[in-house]
Amino acid sequence: MRSEGCHLKASLLDYLLILVTAVVLQGLGTVAVAVPRSKCYALDNSSRIVDFSSWIGLPFEYEDKDSDLVVRFCKDVERRSQMGYVDFGRFDGFNGFVAGSGHVDFVQGFYNGDLLKCEDSYDKRGRTAQVNIICGNCSNGQCKGGFGCICRVTYESSCRAFVELAIPCEKPGPRVFEGFTVGFNPRSSEIVYNGMTQIGFEMSHHEFSFRTEQINVALYISAIASVSTLVRKPSFKVSPEKGLNVKLSGSGATGSPPTTLSPTVLIVDWRCEKAHSMPFGVNITIPIEGYEPVQFFLTKMCEYRQDQGGDSARGWATFGVISCIFIVASTLFCCGGFIYKTRVEQVHGIDALPGMTILSACLETVSNYNFGICGLNVQILVKLLRCETDGTVLEWPICPKDDIIRFKRYRLV
Repeated sequence: MRSEGCHLKASLLDYLLILVTAVVLQGLGTVAVAVPRSKCYALDNSSRIVDFSSWIGLPFEYEDKDSDLVVRFCKDVERRSQMGYVDFGRFDGFNGFVAGSGHVDFVQGFYNGDLLKCEDSYDKRGRTAQVNIICGNCSNGQCKGGFGCICRVTYESSCRAFVELAIPCEKPGPRVFEGFTVGFNPRSSEIVYNGMTQIGFEMSHHEFSFRTEQINVALYISAIASVSTLVRKPSFKVSPEKGLNVKLSGSGATGSPPTTLSPTVLIVDWRCEKAHSMPFGVNITIPIEGYEPVQFFLTKMCEYRQDQGGDSARGWATFGVISCIFIVASTLFCCGGFIYKTRVEQVHGIDALPGMTILSACLETVSNYNFGICGLNVQILVKLLRCETDGTVLEWPICPKDDIIRFKRYRLV
């Protein structure tokens, strides 16, 4: 009974520890400039996030003589009449919500509407609509208060509509460093895209954690060249604080200006100092001068302790460098010795190679100055070529049956 009580107490302590750590990680993660959960957001002219996620699907109706036009915020635009509905496009989540100019604060694009009598429209996208959003009231004083209204509707053609919509806009959020990306490849942006931390890296997630055996992660950082000098040296925090050893290296760790053509590399070296039941969260912060800092989380599991001894990869690299130095030095020594013997000592052929004299002496010692030819021990024939007045004669040993070495002469004509 006592052991069960101790076990229950330990389980409760573990649960409380996990709960407190999760709350801390979530609190730290909310500091990051994270991308909104929906596509219904825009960056204003001062690069601040304005999130309209709570407005999705909210209808705005404009009554005309023959037909009514209805805008469903961040969804679609329709013209309704007794003849039926005509679709003027659906909201384009990719670059479909941008900052405006002049008295227009934001612009929404709606594409791929009905194709009837609009088959030859631009890019074959059918009927389209552009909604110009004004933060406040219409210029004619319409729709004061409430959720706003449509000020006016104009048609460029039967395939293109322009809508002016006045609404009380949301309060702008943090300022975003546009064009800034962080990814696992030089041209990717899985972690940070356009200055906003992507879903999965805005806080510690078990689903996005790295395995224990991965001891380093390379991150590629890029920014627009004209503002890349605003990027500063990154820093990090680990939670829980003890149990994971983290070091930053690479060109990105020094605060070098990254560009789209030459991204900087931030290498995260991490090793588990002890096993842990829950993942470690590494909160990396990259300061940007004049903007909100870019923050993101990397999560790692520690199922076992990783030794802090010499890295095998570094050992092999050292061995490779030493081997290269030895090979180059040996090559230079052989070439120098060969040139010296041929030029100074007038030695030619294989005998001019350095070390051949020692090698020959060793071979003679091992063989006791004799070599076996045709199963016999014969003395090495040192001089094979001799000159006579009648020409050059080549002497070659042959093996007779009576075990006596004789020489057969061949006259070279």
